[in-house]
Amino acid sequence: MMTDYSIVDSRPAGKAVQFGAGSIGRGFIGQLFSQSGYEVVFSEVDPRLVEALNAARSYPLRVVSENGDLESEVRNVRAVSGLDAQAVAREIADAEVVGTAVGANILPRIAPALAAGLALRWESGNEAPLNVILCENLVDADRAFRSMVADRLEGADKDRLTRLVGFVRASVGRMVPVMTDDMREGNILRVWVEEYDHLPVDAEGFVGPIPSIYNMEPVAPFELYVQRKLYIHNMGHAAFSYLGQLRGHRYIWEAAGDPAVVRVAAAAMRESARAIAAEHGVDAAPLLAHVEELLGRFANRKLGDTIERVGRDLPRKLAPRDRIMGSLELCSRMGIAHEEIVEALAAALLFDDVASTSVRDQIAAGGPRAVLTGLCGMRPEDPDLARALDRYESLRSGRPRP
Repeated sequence: MMTDYSIVDSRPAGKAVQFGAGSIGRGFIGQLFSQSGYEVVFSEVDPRLVEALNAARSYPLRVVSENGDLESEVRNVRAVSGLDAQAVAREIADAEVVGTAVGANILPRIAPALAAGLALRWESGNEAPLNVILCENLVDADRAFRSMVADRLEGADKDRLTRLVGFVRASVGRMVPVMTDDMREGNILRVWVEEYDHLPVDAEGFVGPIPSIYNMEPVAPFELYVQRKLYIHNMGHAAFSYLGQLRGHRYIWEAAGDPAVVRVAAAAMRESARAIAAEHGVDAAPLLAHVEELLGRFANRKLGDTIERVGRDLPRKLAPRDRIMGSLELCSRMGIAHEEIVEALAAALLFDDVASTSVRDQIAAGGPRAVLTGLCGMRPEDPDLARALDRYESLRSGRPRP
């Protein structure tokens, strides 16, 4: 059954300022804000998007699935240039809620505009609580962004930041494809999305009343959901990419239909699910059910997600706390078998990363051990290091797994 994307509450809810009008900004957060009755003001640096949003005051959102598509209009939207810090500040001064979906590396660039908006807000006497929902792939995004904003405030405003502004972590699970010209069908604003549209957020991050936002799910403790996204969803997605490329696939949906890939990648996701359940002392069944749900979502060919896009940027994705190595460490610490995550790690070392050649160059210069101990942070005495090296050689030579 397709979701009905009409506005669920037409009562005016005030203004929501959304930093970033890209795939997640328009394809998820802006949609949820609009459905909740907010006027949505995008802060966006692409002048084409700013102009188009202000001309149309809406944009088409198409939910795509193997069972058919459903397109609707996300209404009551406009935009200001993210390059005009004062214009953005004026919008924040009387906003009810703020969202970000700009990428972790862009947060320092939007911190000045948020700080200026808060200062203007308090100068005008508006001390209503304001919550900033952070839809970023960054560990401790709340603390990091709060610090960036605090550094740009002075005097009493630093105290007001603590009392009046919540920095709220979110777990963005919706998959949005990279839009091509054919998919846009002549409209730069059109965005395709999968049907899944739930947004878990950190219930403990809010200041004041939690705003009522459609399909936003405040949960605590939030760390379980952070790990679920990073160590099940992101790790599984990466595993399908690395293993899928070895099998000659171009798209994730092709890898998700290959029994040889699914056997390893799905088992790796289940390993992580059991480790997360063990760490938090919860029943593993809902997490394992989430694995099965993701397997179906990864197989959605309408998303058109490529192996290359999902797997690229190995230096980040093989870092110690990221999807592969973080999953490995958690399983090891909780005493959960993790042979399939090791297999995914070995496949990653063979991945042709067109976005960064540094891993390939390191392997050429010092072998895979140098990457595993340097970039990945594995200790020389770690038994998983020997296992990963053995699996790397097996995969490289095409030797079947015993």
